[in-house]
Amino acid sequence: MARKKNANEMSFLDHLEELRWLLIRSTLAIVVASTVAFFFSDFIFDKIIFGPKDPNFITYRWFCEVSKFFGSTGEGFCDYKINFDVQSRVMSGQFNAHIWTSITAGFILAFPFILWECWKFISPALYDKEKKNAKLFLAVASFLFFLGVLFGYFIITPLSINFLAGYQVSTQIHNDIDLDSYISLIRSTTLSCGLVFELPIVMFFLSKLGLITPTFLRKYRKYAIVIILIIAAIVTPPDVVSQIIVTIPLLILYELSIFISGWVLKNKLKDEQSS
Repeated sequence: MARKKNANEMSFLDHLEELRWLLIRSTLAIVVASTVAFFFSDFIFDKIIFGPKDPNFITYRWFCEVSKFFGSTGEGFCDYKINFDVQSRVMSGQFNAHIWTSITAGFILAFPFILWECWKFISPALYDKEKKNAKLFLAVASFLFFLGVLFGYFIITPLSINFLAGYQVSTQIHNDIDLDSYISLIRSTTLSCGLVFELPIVMFFLSKLGLITPTFLRKYRKYAIVIILIIAAIVTPPDVVSQIIVTIPLLILYELSIFISGWVLKNKLKDEQSS
C-alpha cells in the first residue's frame, strides 16, 4: 500500500527542522493556555487545588455513601477532619506556586494540540489508511488523558491526602504542610494518572512495532495484577472498598491493552496475507 509521502524522502536535517517546529508550536500552545489559566487563579486555587482539603469535597461524600452501601463504616471519609495547615515558607513561594500551577494547567489544556502536532510529525511514515484515523486517534488519546487527569484528581489525590494527612508517628508532631509540597502532590498525581491512562495508546504503537504481543501481556497478567494491587494498597486508606475502586480502572486499562494488542496483531496478519 502506497504512502502519500515517503518518510525516506526527508533528510535527517528535515526531520530535525520538523521536530524543532513541533516543539515551538507545542510550547506556544502551552504558554497561551498557561496565560489564560494565570488570570483564573482564584478559581484554580480555591476550588481546584484546595478542593481535596475540604471535608465536604465531593469525593469524600461519595466514598462515605459507597462505604455505607457495602456495609463498611467508612470512618476515614464520613468523619474526615482536616488536621494540617498549608503554609508558604519562602518569600517567592506563592508566586512560584502561581506560575507552576498555571503551566501545569496550560499543559493539560493544550494536550490535544500537542498530540495533534506529534501525529503530524509521525504521519509521513504512516500508510494512507492509518492517516485517515487521525481524528479517531486524537479523540481517543485526548479522552484517555483527561479521564486519567480526572481520575487522579477526584480519586487518587483525595485518597493520598486523606492517608498522608491522617498519618501520625507521634502526637507531639503537628502537620504544617509546605505549599510547594501540597501542590506537588496534586500536580504529580494528576499528570501521572493522565499519562498512565495513555497505556492503551502506547500498547497500540508498541504492538504495531512488534515489541508487544497479546500473548506476552496475558503471560504476565498475574504480575501486573499484583503490582496494581500494591499500588492501590499504598495510595488508599486501609479500606477494602477504596482499594477496589482504585484497582478496577487500572485492571480495565490492562485488559483493554491486551484487546488492542490482539486487534493490531490480527490486522497485521490480515494485511500480510492479502499482500
